[in-house]
Amino acid sequence: MLPGFLARTVGLLLGREGRSLHLKAAGAATAVLLVVMLLGSWAVVGAEDGARGANLTSYPKALWWSVETATTVGYGDFYPVTWWGRAVGTVVMVVGITTYGMVTAALATWFVGRERKRRHGLHEVGAETVHALHERFDRLEELLEAGRKKG
Repeated sequence: MLPGFLARTVGLLLGREGRSLHLKAAGAATAVLLVVMLLGSWAVVGAEDGARGANLTSYPKALWWSVETATTVGYGDFYPVTWWGRAVGTVVMVVGITTYGMVTAALATWFVGRERKRRHGLHEVGAETVHALHERFDRLEELLEAGRKKG
């Protein structure tokens, strides 16, 4: 069941043909972040198991820790005390910061692209209007010239 769900999720995030590259990258980074948070939670519980002063002793606590670490909130309520736990924390942090940066960049690119399309559309309308005005002026000049020749 889980592999089928993961395959469908990855296909949904990456498989759309019309989706732009930056949106695909942001979707892939988000999927990687989720996997890193889930696996990082599991790994930090294993690394902290039996360590003196460890407070990441259960998966739910570790999952909360990985979310606050990935988002760089870091309340300080949970933290690793071992070297391996801190190494896992570093990976979760770097992946989180990178992912949020990519998602922010993708959103900014989407907004800029929409504005560019809007402006380009206005430019095309302006060009069509100018072309139509030129045609009308040409016809008026032809009519004036024909009137001068008759009169």
